[in-house]
Order: sequence, then structure tokens, then C-alpha cells
Amino acid sequence: MDGLILAIVAGLAALVFAAFLAMRVLAADEGTDRMKEIGAAIQEGANAFLKREYTVLAGFVVIVFIVLLVLGLYGEGQDERTAYAYIVGAIASAVAGFAGMRIAVKANMRTASAARIGLNRALRVAFSSGGVMGVTVVGIGLLGAVILWIIFEDPNIVAGFSFGASSIALFARVGGGIYTKAADVGGDLAGKVEAGIPEDDPRNAAVIADNVGDNVGDVAGMGADLFESYVGSIIASLALAATGAAFLGAPETISREAPLTVLPFAIAAVGIVASIIGTFLVRTGETTNIGSLLWSLRRGIFAAAILALAGSFGAIYWVIESQSGLGMDSVWQLWGAVAVGLGAGVIIGVSTEYYTSYEYKPTRGIAGRAVTGPATVIISGFATGMLSTVIPVIVIAAAVIGAHELAGLYGIAIAAVGMLSTLGITLATDAYGPVADNAGAIAEQAHLDPEVRERTDALDSLGNTTAATGKGFAIGSAVLTALALMAAYANVVGLDAIDLLEVSTLVGLLIGALMPFVFSALTMEAVGRAAQDMVEEVRRQFNEIPGLREGKEGVRAEYARCVDISTKGALREMIIPGLLAVVVPIAVGMTPFLGKEAVGGLLIGAIAAGSLLAITMANSGGAWDNAKKYIEAGALEGKGGEPHKAAVVGDTVGDPFKDTSGPSLNILLKLMSIVALVFAPQFI
Repeated sequence: MDGLILAIVAGLAALVFAAFLAMRVLAADEGTDRMKEIGAAIQEGANAFLKREYTVLAGFVVIVFIVLLVLGLYGEGQDERTAYAYIVGAIASAVAGFAGMRIAVKANMRTASAARIGLNRALRVAFSSGGVMGVTVVGIGLLGAVILWIIFEDPNIVAGFSFGASSIALFARVGGGIYTKAADVGGDLAGKVEAGIPEDDPRNAAVIADNVGDNVGDVAGMGADLFESYVGSIIASLALAATGAAFLGAPETISREAPLTVLPFAIAAVGIVASIIGTFLVRTGETTNIGSLLWSLRRGIFAAAILALAGSFGAIYWVIESQSGLGMDSVWQLWGAVAVGLGAGVIIGVSTEYYTSYEYKPTRGIAGRAVTGPATVIISGFATGMLSTVIPVIVIAAAVIGAHELAGLYGIAIAAVGMLSTLGITLATDAYGPVADNAGAIAEQAHLDPEVRERTDALDSLGNTTAATGKGFAIGSAVLTALALMAAYANVVGLDAIDLLEVSTLVGLLIGALMPFVFSALTMEAVGRAAQDMVEEVRRQFNEIPGLREGKEGVRAEYARCVDISTKGALREMIIPGLLAVVVPIAVGMTPFLGKEAVGGLLIGAIAAGSLLAITMANSGGAWDNAKKYIEAGALEGKGGEPHKAAVVGDTVGDPFKDTSGPSLNILLKLMSIVALVFAPQFI
């Protein structure tokens, strides 16, 4: 029980620290009246979108709640309490995403204002706002999981918490991603490419919608995504605790205070403390470059990882050796699994950084192709994304083998917990990026000194890299979590092994491999349709509002119309992709000639194909974006030249890759796995 109390204390400490960071952000100067006006418009648009999105999601959540409740009351093998855990998970995920977004929209103008003073102050404000998102996610996630575990003491019921979180995460990621990329792509094509005006120019009617999208997609959406991974890894560990006990030679008991059920909570608690300490190490000088900025964030992440690794050993020793008497061999085995997960996360992050940062050869090579036009930029970027899958897949495969050799299937789940233990700071480095991006937009729209925009651009370029790193980390953790959930599913339905020579399993595998492609096609098309509407609206305003294109004093674009286009497009287009992830596993499992074996194959196919596609899309998009930034920093004629125009086309292609379809695939894999686990009794 001591380990569970530690988890509750750590979760509460995370929320207190989030409040401290939020107050630090809110205490910063808001800037000029014009900056406040722009910030208020962004905040209004973000709040309006999330309100409408959550209203739509509330209907879906209620329907699923009723289905789970009816199955629990009248079906066989299902517990109606799963429905209550589902509701708690959905609400917790929504609250975490909203809290992070709320601070992000208030940090935008404050970061721009801080950039007037210096780079370090701007970094601190932006990173503090990202920290609010990071520690809120881990605090609410850990508290929700541990409290439900104490109440219900059944991993199958607590799995409903993860299901609720997954439901919100997928729709938040897809809806937010469609919103932000419709505005971004549409604004770039109509503004930068056609009209030849700078990025974030106030004459572009899509600029406020683009700023809103950064917050609802990259902050609220990413937060919901990793919230689900975080709780999913803990719940998978609970579900596989019996297999871990058997592997380590302990009694196969599942109880509230059994060592292997307490352990994931204790490791997560240690990770929260390490993340909080790591945030204090993120700072930089006033005269710096992208490389030193990158190291300022790395310093915090690496320190948190080292602290979490050391602290995890203490937690494992305390829970396993001193309280259960399993012995030091078990302590070393479980700590080794945690180390494997943490190490894999760091390597995947560094690999992603190499392929997406313009400090390195791959992205500079893509920029070099811009001299021959957009076609070669796109070819090179897509090839780079494909090649970037090699290291993460090898690392994940090695992590799976290593963790399994050390502690069986339970070891894979604990490796996922280890990888996500420092999520508080890892997510902070990701969520800070959209804030820096919006700060630059506000600096442009408020006509601040060029030096201010240079500082925010430096932070924004770093944000592109950290966002890509965060997506790589999210994909890696999603694969480990989905594999652990798949193993838990196999245990529940009584599959000792998933036989690929079974016809039903093969059919399921093919359907599973197909799912990421259908899902990505739907989300890409959604962005394309909404972006087309956005381009037409921006063109209309340029043509019909006298003096807008010329920047005549007192003439303002109709920003609200573009915000409305993105909102309607996102809400309309997110429904079908979201439903697919829930309906397909249930349909396969309930079909008489397919059944539980086919669902096992479905999960294998989806994890294999989806992880490769997600890495390719995320890294291609990040590399295209930073190739454009590299040219804008002064390479190859700089802004306005033909290479820059070619790079902008590559960036617009990459936008839905890296911010809509790619990151949404992580949640698809986890949601399909958790749906299979929750509805497993119906497949038997």
C-alpha cells in the first residue's frame, strides 16, 4: 500500500507544480495592446473549437458508456463497472488537454513580450507553459489510474479508464490536427505561395485560425495522445502482473498490494519527481544558436532520465526485495527492463532529431534539392522519412527482446512504463513548440522589432525539432504499450500463442495492416478538403476587401470566417476515422468465422504497419518543415527566392503528414488494442 500512497502523493505534487508553472507564466508581461488583442482572438478561437469538439465527443462517450453498461449488466464476462472507469478516463483526458491548452494560449503573447527582453526569458516562459501540459498529464493520469485500482482492484475494469482516455485522444488528435493543418496549408498556399506575403502576415485571413490550430492540435491533441500512452502502459502492467509473477517465480496473485501491481505506480511516481527536477535545468544564454538551444532542452531531459533510472532502482528494491522477498535477481531483472525502456526512448528521440533538425545532413540535403523545384524536395523528404524508420524499429525490436528476456511479457509493459516515466519533461519540450510558433506570429502581426522575430524564430525552429522528437517518442511508446496490451488481450481470451498459420489470424493481420493506410488516407483527404475551402476564402477576401492585399491602414481581414471553416471541417471530418478504430476490432471479434484469433492478427498487422507509416510521415513532415526553416535562416537565397518557394510546397505537403495523420496513428494502435482488451469477453 505504501507504493500506492507514494503514487498519490507524486500525482498531487505534479498538479501543485503545474499550478506553480502556470502562475509563473501568468505573471509574465502580456505586451502591448495590439499583442493582447491578438492573444485574445487566439484564445477565443481555441476555446470555441474545444467547446464544440467536446460537445460532439460527449455524445460519443455517452453512447459507448451505455453500451459498456448494458454489456456489463446483461452480457457474459463483462463488468458494468468498466463503464464507470470509461467515463472517468474520458473526463480526465479532456481536462488534461484543456488545462494545457488554456495556459498555452495565455503564454503565446507573454513569450513574444519576453522575447523583446531576451532569448532566455522567452525560452523560460514558453517552456514553463509546456511544463504545465507535461506535469498535468502525468499528474492526472497517475492519480486516475491509482485511485481506480484502489477502488476496483481489477485490471480489466481499470482498462476502461484507458479506453476512455483513448477515445478522447483519437478525436482530439484527429480533430485538432485537421483544424490546424487546414488553416496552415490553406494560409501558406494562398498567402506565401500565391500572394507572396510573409508567414503570419496580418493580411492573411487564415493567420488567426492557424494560431488557434497550433494550440488545439499540437498542445491539447498531443497531450491527450501521451496521456493515453501513459495510463495504457500502467494498465498493461497491471493486466500482465500474473505473467510477471510466474516468470519471476512468485505466487501468481493479482491484488491491490501485490508487488508487481504496485511497481508501475512506484516507477511512475519516481519519474514525476525526476521530471520536475529536470525542468529547472532548462535555460540558455542570450547569444546562442540552434545547437546550444537544443542542448539546453537535452540537459533537462537527460538529467531527468538519469534521475528516473536511479530512482527506479530504489523503488524496485523497496517494492520487490524489501516487501516481497523475491530477491536481488528479480530486482536487477525488473530494473533492467525499466532501463531498456528509458534507453530506447532516448535513442529514438536522438534518432528523430538527427533526421529532422537542420543542424544535420538529412534535412540540409532536402533543402539542397529545392534548387531544382518542389518535386525533388518532396522525393527527398519522403525518402528521408522512410530511411528514418530503420533506427527506431531496430531499437524497439531490441527493447522488446531485452525486456522479454529479463521479465517476460510483464517486462515489455514495465519497459513502456520506464520509457514514459519522464513524460512530464518530455511532453513539456514538445508542447512548448506551438507556443514559440505563436509568439513569432504575434510578433509579426504586432509589428515588433525584427530582433524579436529572430528570437522567436530560433525558438520556433527548435520547437519543430522537439515536436518531431516528441512524435518519435510517442510512436515508440505507443508500440511498446500496444504490444503489452495485445499480450494482455491474449491472456484474457486464453490464447497461449497467436498462430499466423491460422487462416482467421492471417485475415485479421491483413485487415490490421490495411487500417493505418485507410485511416491516413481519410485524415489526409480531410485536411485537403478543408484546406481547399480555406484557400478559396483567403482568395475571396483578397479580391473583395479593398486595400487588404496592399495592407492599407485600418483594413482588417475577416479572421472569424476562417476560424469557422477550420472548426466545421475538423468536426465534420473527424467522425469516420475515429469510429473505424472502435468498430473494426469489435466487428472482427464478433464475426463467427474470424473471432478472437483474428483480432490477435489484426493487432499484429496494425502495430507493424502503423508504426512504420507513423514514423515515416512524422519525420518526413518534420524534415520538410525544417528544410524550409533552414532556407529562411539564410541558405540558398533565403526568403522569397525560388528554392524557398519550392521548400514551402514541401512544407505544406508535410503539414498533414507530421501533425495530423502521423501522430494520430499512435492512438489508432493503442485504441484498437484497448478496445480488443475491453471487449475481449465478447469474443470468447
